[in-house]
Amino acid sequence: MTDEPTYRRSAATDAAAIAAVIREVVEGPNPVVFDRPWSEGEVSSWIARLGESGAIWVAETDGEVIGFGALDFNTQQPETATLGVWLRSHWRRRGVGTVLAEHLLAHAREQGFRRIVGSLPDNNEAALSFLSAIGALAPLINPESRFELPL
Repeated sequence: MTDEPTYRRSAATDAAAIAAVIREVVEGPNPVVFDRPWSEGEVSSWIARLGESGAIWVAETDGEVIGFGALDFNTQQPETATLGVWLRSHWRRRGVGTVLAEHLLAHAREQGFRRIVGSLPDNNEAALSFLSAIGALAPLINPESRFELPL
C-alpha cells in the first residue's frame, strides 16, 4: 500500500468493496452505526436509494477501497442529513476520513442541506477526535452521543 488514496463518488460496482469495509468495521472495537455486516445487495440498494440527494464517497489505493463516507438524507427533516465515515483499521488517523468528510460536506452544501447529524458510541475517542477536527459539535459525555455539524 504505497499509493496515496484517491477519492471519488461511489458507483454500483463498489457495493462489494463497501460491504467488505462494513464487515471489518463491525468486527472491530466500537463499531459506529453498523451492528452487523451488510450484504453486497444491501449496499447496492443503499447506493441506489441515495440517488443524487445523498452520496457515498470512497477512498481507494492500489485499486482497493480502503474506506467510505456516506451522506444520507432524512425524509422527516428535509434540510438535515446524516454523515458517517468508516475506514479499514490500517488507514485510520491518517487524514483519509477528513478528506472523505470534506467531499460529503461539499455535496451537502450543493444539495441545500442546512444541518448534518450523526451518532457515535460511548468511549470512541478516535471518532470524537475526528468529529472535532471537522468542526462537529459533540457532547463529551452522553450515552448514545449524537453530533451536529452546522453548514
